[in-house]
Amino acid sequence: MAMKLIFAIVSDEDAPRLMAEVNRAGFRVTKLNSTGGFLRSGNTTLMTVVDEKSTQDVLDIIHANSKSRKTAINANMPPTTIGTSYVPYPVEVTIGGATVFVVPVEHFEKF
Repeated sequence: MAMKLIFAIVSDEDAPRLMAEVNRAGFRVTKLNSTGGFLRSGNTTLMTVVDEKSTQDVLDIIHANSKSRKTAINANMPPTTIGTSYVPYPVEVTIGGATVFVVPVEHFEKF
């Protein structure tokens, strides 16, 4: 039977609920702490291996439990545009949601 490895990179805020729902559906999940490169915010990378026919079920759970949201961050204007000092100003950005990778698994063992 063909197996798939699903990597889901989600917000730390969404991870506990998502893990609970994946487990409730009968799938095992492994959690890795990670950090986003853009905002340097805390992320969680979840990994699960499922048979090919269960892939969409897990993707549906991820979609239902990983919400994007808007937040304000302080950004700095480069000093070349305003003189020699930095002036922080709020910028609204979208955070959260999920980035998901599904890759084929050639071999899988659990012992």
